[in-house]
Amino acid sequence: MDELKLLKIRQDKIDILHQMGIQTIEDLYLYYPYRYAILEATPLTQEKCTIEAILLEKPQTYFHSRVSRLFFTVLYEEQRIKVTLFNRHFLAKSMVEGMKITLTGKYDARKASLVASDIYLKPIDQCSAITPIYSLKEGINAKMLQSYIKKAMQYQMIEEDIPVSCVQKYRLLSKYEAIYKIHFPEVQEDIRQAIRYLKYREFFYFQLTMQYTTSQITKTKGISKEYDIHKLQSFIKDLSFELTGDQLEAVEDILKDLQSDKTMYRFLQGDVGSGKTIVATIGIYANYLAGFQGAFMAPTEVLAAQLYDSLCHTFKNKGLQVELLVGSHTAKQKEDIYQRLLNGQIDVLVGTHALFQEKVVYQNLGFIVTDEQHRFGVKQRKALKDKGVQVDFLIMSATPIPRTLAISFYGDMDVSTIETMPQGRKEIITKVVASTSMKPILTEIDEYLQKGGQCYVVCPLIDKSEAIECRDVQSIYDGMVSYFKDRYQIGLLHGKIQDSQKNEIMDKFKNNEIRILVSTTVIEVGIDVKNANRIVIYNAERFGLSQLHQLRGRVGRGKEQGYCYLLSTSSQELSKERLSFLETCHNGFEISKYDLSLRGPGDMLGNRQSGLPSFSLGDLSKDMVILELARKDVVDFFERNSQDSRWLLLLEKIRKQLEKNNQYID
Repeated sequence: MDELKLLKIRQDKIDILHQMGIQTIEDLYLYYPYRYAILEATPLTQEKCTIEAILLEKPQTYFHSRVSRLFFTVLYEEQRIKVTLFNRHFLAKSMVEGMKITLTGKYDARKASLVASDIYLKPIDQCSAITPIYSLKEGINAKMLQSYIKKAMQYQMIEEDIPVSCVQKYRLLSKYEAIYKIHFPEVQEDIRQAIRYLKYREFFYFQLTMQYTTSQITKTKGISKEYDIHKLQSFIKDLSFELTGDQLEAVEDILKDLQSDKTMYRFLQGDVGSGKTIVATIGIYANYLAGFQGAFMAPTEVLAAQLYDSLCHTFKNKGLQVELLVGSHTAKQKEDIYQRLLNGQIDVLVGTHALFQEKVVYQNLGFIVTDEQHRFGVKQRKALKDKGVQVDFLIMSATPIPRTLAISFYGDMDVSTIETMPQGRKEIITKVVASTSMKPILTEIDEYLQKGGQCYVVCPLIDKSEAIECRDVQSIYDGMVSYFKDRYQIGLLHGKIQDSQKNEIMDKFKNNEIRILVSTTVIEVGIDVKNANRIVIYNAERFGLSQLHQLRGRVGRGKEQGYCYLLSTSSQELSKERLSFLETCHNGFEISKYDLSLRGPGDMLGNRQSGLPSFSLGDLSKDMVILELARKDVVDFFERNSQDSRWLLLLEKIRKQLEKNNQYID
């Protein structure tokens, strides 16, 4: 039975509520206003004003097509003002000459006229000072919705569902008070206190879910991996470069996890080029020395092939057998790999999601490293657990966020952070070019290419679109082929090209056969061609700053200076400000923080696993203090193994929610 019928709401109205995402009685009272209109008298000198006036005459009503207009004159401080009001003709019968009314609208001093957006048929001191504004569908107005909310709150008992100690510690309202005051505030302080409680509650539930998930992951004992420390130290010493302090700390975190009897589930974040891969590689080697197989997953075949070459080079003469498994392999090649993997003849398997298909069976899988584009939900983790016994996980991300936020947001993982860059890495010189074409920089690019360099050219679209004014790779590629003719070989790379062809194109680019690579953002992560030190990005305003930072990280990976050109003719001030910020800022953590404040967490943090509580009021970019307080409170409850009855009910509620979303780990 539809719960909303219990409130005796008409079926046609219930249908509209469903369209608004309101399915249950609880959904009704948790459907918050998105802003408030504060009614205060303002002088006529403002473009938009609110005044109290005396109605001088009965309104005249006019209809044209489906639009109605009310015309009347009011007296405001001895000044006669003509008022127009649209689509409120039904009010005319209630408007009596001499009555005091309150109007909000735009005033035209030249015509002594006001076009009213709101009208109250009473003096301003009798009007509600604060009006909640809701997102509504046609057929339900704010007054109607509020009446339904009152019914819902009267029908269903709203009980406190966070520990009473937290409510007392922060002097919070009760849950009932907070919900009532957010819908029916009398003063602005009511709204502030209501939001304060409700934000904390959202973050508390979020952290509780994360910590509960962690407890499920780690409650089963993992395998303590013992390895030859001298061989590992020798491996690190033989590297052609010295690890930074942050890299050494991250290595230490991973090695402790491997030696621990708890299952590792670690999040490793670092800026573009900070050296996350070598840290993960050291973990893979320690895992091998302990007698276990490792798996290293990349988001694309191109990156998997590049990673495979890198690991083969790093592990040369170390006795490890590294193999590549990707979808473009023939059936015969795959069967050979499956057999050798099962027999233990492969120590490290590199590939895409093909690594975890049903036919792939490991003899003794102990450690998995995966890229951020494959952040696993619990379903995926279950699939991976079946590939080994208490497998350790390391998830890498090149979209760094402030450490306190990472610890809170990735509450079901331990966090390691690499902030310092390797010595000798030069900052990429970034220039915003106000153009829709490469014409202003073409001579500069040509001179660079003549010296033997290579260049990336990135476009937002694969094919031309009538709906979006953006440059596409195909037309840019055709134009460049026409311009450079036979002087330079030009490559084209995008998502519609078959993987085998992508690999061939990237091999040619790596070998300097292709001099200019025209591409979509498929080159965003991990591509490493040290001779390519110029990148041109069309319609740069269409990308997030963190994504632009990732893209420019494709150049300057060797000893030569890298340059990034951001082409944009956007007239929007915010777009100009964002791109200008990128010219001067080269720190991925600062860029992510700035991007987060502008765009919110959705784009930056990727999609977390389903089943997590969502944020209606909480804002990760602004409410980090509340988020961190909630995290500490939840961790404290877990550490004390609290037997508080309300706490135990909360845990049971979380367990059922996770189970419902198929997110519960046995």
